[in-house]
Amino acid sequence: MRRYSAFAIAREALRHHTGWGRAWKAASPKRRYDVVIVGAGGHGLATAYWLGKNHGITNVAVLEKGWLGGGNTGRNTTIIRSNYLQDPSAALYEKSRSLYETMSQDLNYNVMYSPRGVLMLAQTEHEVRGYLRTAHANKLQGVDTRFLSAREVKEICPILNIEGPRYPVLGGLWQPRAGTARHDAVAWGYARACSDMGMDIIEQCEVTGVIRDGDKATGVDTTRGHIDCGKLGIVVAGHSGRLAEMSGFRLPVESVPLQALVSEPIKPCMDIVVMANTVHGYMSQSDKGEMVIGGGTDSYNAYTQRGSFHHIEETVRALVETFPMISRLKMLRQWGGIVDMTGDRSPILSKTPVEGIFINCGWGTGGFKATPGSGWAFAELMAKGHSPLAEAFSMDRFRQGRFIDESVAAGVAH
Repeated sequence: MRRYSAFAIAREALRHHTGWGRAWKAASPKRRYDVVIVGAGGHGLATAYWLGKNHGITNVAVLEKGWLGGGNTGRNTTIIRSNYLQDPSAALYEKSRSLYETMSQDLNYNVMYSPRGVLMLAQTEHEVRGYLRTAHANKLQGVDTRFLSAREVKEICPILNIEGPRYPVLGGLWQPRAGTARHDAVAWGYARACSDMGMDIIEQCEVTGVIRDGDKATGVDTTRGHIDCGKLGIVVAGHSGRLAEMSGFRLPVESVPLQALVSEPIKPCMDIVVMANTVHGYMSQSDKGEMVIGGGTDSYNAYTQRGSFHHIEETVRALVETFPMISRLKMLRQWGGIVDMTGDRSPILSKTPVEGIFINCGWGTGGFKATPGSGWAFAELMAKGHSPLAEAFSMDRFRQGRFIDESVAAGVAH
């Protein structure tokens, strides 16, 4: 793999950019791999990368039924934060946030990480109490957050209307080292690094069945043939339940659509991320000037990846009071993703009842921010059989009643 650098760009400019090779090779499946990972999104590719980087396991195939990064990795609003209340969540997300800070250098690929800060608005007295509690917990966890007054909120984000008639801004939880990154670039950077380590990334390769020998998985059937493997990792977000069913076990998850939209590009007006959980909307401005807007999940189970009018009406209507300026903007495009939700709104990183199968799912609406940390923990779990970061997120917690309830603790599952 050729390294990207300013000198490489200059050299290729002189020869009309004819010397750039493929970022990752187009592989055909081999008969057998030590590890097969189903799902070439951010989490699956990060898992493969850390298997090679940290554990020396490179006989790995990453299978993708569509195109690389075409699922939730390319359909999210790119928010990165780690200000969670529960200790296991804060540890995992803070690990991920710290890995984002050096990702461009580690992968030799610009993922456009922007630590612009994330502000979570407190618009009720209940939220004020909740965010004060989270700020104290974050201090104990070593996560850099603090609670701001309404005046400080207005100073950080002048376009905010803090005196709304229904939901005035009473303060906010501020994490200055949180931010955003380019979601596609994260997937592409990991794919390039994995390919350079000799791993096979196989697109247009849908898994149609899981092969078992008694209680042990031995391989998968795909649209491109049978593949044997020593270990199987399932990292397919909204389709986790279907792959689990193929494998012979059930998951405590449900799949629901999550929609987002962007406005027409405008001049820079907002250099942070703002989340308004009371009205359930969040917004940031992209490098191209678009206002990136998201909200809550749809209220029904589905596998759709389309947008719908009710989302525009509900989410934008909720944000207009807090950001009056967006009422004058036109929508540029809208899309949806399929998210997998657990009962406690925390992920599953776990062994399964089938020997040799590991599952990484349940990230709900906040999976992108966890991409590198998820891959780190899941790779360690697959390589060693245990991981300190993943231990609390096993499937057993639902049977044992030890939930990691971020839906109640954070007031929002993002």
